[in-house]
Amino acid sequence: MASIPNGPNSAPSKIITIPRVVVATTAMLTFISFWRAAAVVLNDLASSAYYAGGEAEGFVGKSAPWFILGVMLFSYCVRAIYVESCSMFVRGGVYRVVKEALGGTLAKFSVSALMFDYILTGPISGVSAGQYLAGVVNEMLAYAHLSLKLPVDGTAALIAVLITVYFWWLNIKGIPESSHKALRIMQLTTVMVVILIAWCTYTVWVRGAHLPPPPTPANVILDRHSLGWLTGSRLLRMIPAIAIFVGLGHSVLAMSGEESLAQVYREIQHPKLPNLKKAGLVIFVYSMVFTSLVSIFAVMIIPDEIRKHFLENLIGGLAMSLVGPPSLRLLFHVFVVVVGTLILAGAVNTAIIGSNGVLNRVSEDGVLTEWFRQPHRKYGTSHRLINIIVTLQIVTILASRGEVTFLGNLYAFGVIWSFAMKGIAVLVLRYTHPGGREYRVPGNIKIGGVEIPLGLGLITLVLLLIAIVNLFTKPEATVSGLIFSFALFGVFEISERLTHRRGEAHVEMDQFNVAAQADLSPQSVGCRPGNILVPVSNYHALYHLSAVLDQVQPDHRDIIVLHIRLLRRAASGESELEAEQLFGSIEQYLFTQALSLAEKRGKTVKLAVVPAGDPWEGIVRAAASLESSTIVLGHSTRYSAATQARQIGHSWEALPDPRPPFNLEIYSPGGQREFFLLGPHSPQLTPNEVRLVHQLWLHFSDSVAPEELHHHDVVHFALNEVEQEISEGHESEVVARLRAHLENNRKKRSSQS
Repeated sequence: MASIPNGPNSAPSKIITIPRVVVATTAMLTFISFWRAAAVVLNDLASSAYYAGGEAEGFVGKSAPWFILGVMLFSYCVRAIYVESCSMFVRGGVYRVVKEALGGTLAKFSVSALMFDYILTGPISGVSAGQYLAGVVNEMLAYAHLSLKLPVDGTAALIAVLITVYFWWLNIKGIPESSHKALRIMQLTTVMVVILIAWCTYTVWVRGAHLPPPPTPANVILDRHSLGWLTGSRLLRMIPAIAIFVGLGHSVLAMSGEESLAQVYREIQHPKLPNLKKAGLVIFVYSMVFTSLVSIFAVMIIPDEIRKHFLENLIGGLAMSLVGPPSLRLLFHVFVVVVGTLILAGAVNTAIIGSNGVLNRVSEDGVLTEWFRQPHRKYGTSHRLINIIVTLQIVTILASRGEVTFLGNLYAFGVIWSFAMKGIAVLVLRYTHPGGREYRVPGNIKIGGVEIPLGLGLITLVLLLIAIVNLFTKPEATVSGLIFSFALFGVFEISERLTHRRGEAHVEMDQFNVAAQADLSPQSVGCRPGNILVPVSNYHALYHLSAVLDQVQPDHRDIIVLHIRLLRRAASGESELEAEQLFGSIEQYLFTQALSLAEKRGKTVKLAVVPAGDPWEGIVRAAASLESSTIVLGHSTRYSAATQARQIGHSWEALPDPRPPFNLEIYSPGGQREFFLLGPHSPQLTPNEVRLVHQLWLHFSDSVAPEELHHHDVVHFALNEVEQEISEGHESEVVARLRAHLENNRKKRSSQS
């Protein structure tokens, strides 16, 4: 049915028109500071400090820390590529942008390499966390003089599987990302890093030590293990510098996580680009100090014969080799492992979210069929994609048998090729989209009016050289990466052809007139103030919309059906999305079902889609923009109605002043309704509470005479007394009394029932 603005006394239109859907292309987000953005990225980047140094030394020897330092310095150049990419304002997300620059075939290969990166991020982080946990447990058993010892690799694999399954379940349920948690984890990590560096410095001062040998070709171990297919090649004798690229290739894991900077770009507060640069600088300094110093101190402090047993648990070995009593070192080792587990487990979750985001974006661009993106019947998440991703990750963990080295080899393939393809895409876009940039990678010269991106070209060339050298030095990774990339490329090709051939016409769906608008407003949607906002997300659960349609007359109040399009950081963080990407076949089918419910009742509804990073925030901001009076939700499968109301309330508190009041109604599938008020409102007092206020008024009226006392004075005085107790530092006592009061009320209700 048409969604035409209706006047107060107008009857529903009999003219059959194409329903109109307003798609807001500006996302409703809570913007974060550059400090918090840096914390989000460092949660990914800092995880590599736990395994990158040991992996590099296992291949190239004691000079590995200098290669790690070189990679961390070079990471600032790579970060400049992502900053330029963010400043181009190219719409479309990762696949469409690369496709525009390099064509469809290379775009599919680029996404395949990125997926290989994401698929491996989870297993290597989970297994590394398992290695650290198994190591510290064995240290504790030895400290207690127990002969029991855990098999490290097997235990690591088991822990990695458990972590992956845990985050699989959270993602199936749709638990959102949190920059607040990322900031808290990085604050804890910073405490650990400061203690570690200070303690290492003191240890070196007490014992004395030598720096690692310089990274010259003579000091780099060049054997079958580090050279792979280059073993015996004349190229090494002809071009000794190749040895340097071999070392950099084995150390490139230290740079993994750089792409996260682009993913948080959309959320960074104004001015975006300067704050992005500040975040990049914070990330560079933090990661360079942490990752490189861990590797340098490990070589300086841990004896060679001991260090070779700690290459997959390098920081743990470093903690146990410091100066000090064994009990204190063991306690610090436990702290290191707790922090590492938080970071590494978070990287497992990021890998699942990132993979899901990339594949969802590819699906929306018509490369994967919509079957992959069908929502879960209960939770509304893209469960099929999540199941595929996690299955691949668990298979990878089992294949690795808990060895970080095996996973590191594979992971390096995806990391370096993702960077290389990104560099090539940005380089090509310099010529296909020469304008519209706030930032360019430095090192540009003009010859005859033509700009030569020398800096960008050199960075991309170095990335390509490292990637090509890695093809030969990591045979297992090359074979596995190419098989995975070609297999995924084949899936993309076949799925894209099937999608175009079917034209997505296999499901009976209404056609919609998609109207792109920068922002939602009553004028853009065609509604009146005081409307009812009904957010919908799962076409299997539209009972709350049915309840509203049964009760409300649209000639008196407009009904707006709103879909919040959740934006994950991965795959679209650095670019805005087109309206047709925000309104795909899943959204089309959702609104088809919503219109069907309205048409059965002969009523009209307005339709709108808005992108947001958080569903609660998106709902509240949309309600404020549309001047709604009531928000109607269905009962969540993940939260109680009280928790839903609390989440909505938190989002309401985050609105800028003046905050409009809303009514909130939450319906259960059985038709029961719970009612809440958002914003300051008169409390719903029970008869007992009214009676108590009256008794206190009677008690004090004579005492304060001749002053006139009112009932509201009693309430105001009591509130002021509580506020004063809190301000005087007695909050814990107030909370204890309040908790006891609530407990007594609960017992009374249960005894009465």
